[in-house]
Amino acid sequence: MQTINKQEAKQLIKDSKGLIFSTTYIKKDNTVRTLTSRTGKQYKSKTGRPAPYKAENYDLIPLYDMRKKAFRMLNLNTLITLSINKTKYIINE
Repeated sequence: MQTINKQEAKQLIKDSKGLIFSTTYIKKDNTVRTLTSRTGKQYKSKTGRPAPYKAENYDLIPLYDMRKKAFRMLNLNTLITLSINKTKYIINE
């Protein structure tokens, strides 16, 4: 396993170009969750209104959860591990 920082993890996720990857992070309720997801899928609002905030301003990455078939926001500040391209990374502060 390799150790990387949050910005390197963010860049790996952005460069994945729709490949499926796995992350482990701490949810708002302090439970640990493993998420199998991908980028590249676009969310379409039912009301047609844009989001009230920009995810990048809050260190959030919008992802598509492959198991639940729904969109999720990944908080980079609570990211623990990232498994992408057959390599597992541990995220440090």
